[in-house]
Amino acid sequence: MEKRNVKICWLDPEKNKDLLLPVYQTELAAGMDVRAAVEGPYLLESGAVHLFPTGFAVAISPGYELQVRPRSGLAVKHGVTVINSPGTIDADYRGEVKVALINLGKMPFLVNRGDRIAQLVLAPVVQAQLELVTKLDETSRGRGGFGHTGL
Repeated sequence: MEKRNVKICWLDPEKNKDLLLPVYQTELAAGMDVRAAVEGPYLLESGAVHLFPTGFAVAISPGYELQVRPRSGLAVKHGVTVINSPGTIDADYRGEVKVALINLGKMPFLVNRGDRIAQLVLAPVVQAQLELVTKLDETSRGRGGFGHTGL
């Protein structure tokens, strides 16, 4: 499996010495679990959205992004997911990585310091070069939109 370096630093090393850096939980995992750097317990009410700190920043090589994705267990068991999934950390961003969670479940969800709240996936990026044309090529689908093929 190909590996790429991603530089990472704690924004306040003394304050975050109790936290772990993002880590792959298994040998072939695509995503690294990322932990909440909340000061104390935070109750995410049903229907609420909150931006959770991680305490670190990254430097990603040009041509890549870090995608912030939900953890499947939180989504399935509690209805807690990343609201802008996948979130994107661009190669030129140097601020704190944060995770926007929404609680779609019926019960409040407690997030404690150090809880695994999302996963980060390094992915290649290809930028589009737009070409203005007067007409697009025809396809068999044409302008068929949402649900045009039935259930």
